[in-house]
Amino acid sequence: MNERTPPLGDTGGLWQAVLAAAAGRCQCRGTCGKAHDKDGGRCPAGHGGYVRHGTGPVHLLAALANPDALLLPAHRAAALPKRELAAWCPACHDATRRAARQATAPATAPDALF
Repeated sequence: MNERTPPLGDTGGLWQAVLAAAAGRCQCRGTCGKAHDKDGGRCPAGHGGYVRHGTGPVHLLAALANPDALLLPAHRAAALPKRELAAWCPACHDATRRAARQATAPATAPDALF
């Protein structure tokens, strides 16, 4: 998969439209926990580029822009309009989902043995 070859599931050009709107760059602005200070507050990962030496190329994905919506079930997420999508690098997407999941997890007290 490169800039000219969309993912197999992109039958309607949705992924390409999201990447074009994002100028081929991850749209995370710190919801992943990183400030992205060196790059003006936006993740520097670009589609097909390299984040660090020794890693493979970045393959951006189109996912929900709102971090809370990343926890929606797939059937509800698929029904949302494309204006609610953003381009994410896998690292920012995973970290943002993890943070959203932790924020919604109920606080439980440890069980007392005695």
